[in-house]
Amino acid sequence: MVAYELYFLYQTGGYQIIGVLPERRKNPERITQESILNWGETIFGKGLKTGDSFFIQVMIDDETLKTFRPTPFTITYKEIQNQFEESKIG
Repeated sequence: MVAYELYFLYQTGGYQIIGVLPERRKNPERITQESILNWGETIFGKGLKTGDSFFIQVMIDDETLKTFRPTPFTITYKEIQNQFEESKIG
């Protein structure tokens, strides 16, 4: 199953996991970066600004519930900032 780990980004550069959102939509055209972040705001709180959060798409094994992340799993502060800039443009 496809899921999204949603993280909160601190101004100091750190981040903290907020929660995991399992993807249940059947129509792939409805799945966008903005829709995932808006969904996170709906589920985890209105105070969560989409500019202060980011997500990583993961796979969860339906039988073992193990989470598989992209390999290698590294993300830099610059990559997070780039994701924010791209979301502002789109």
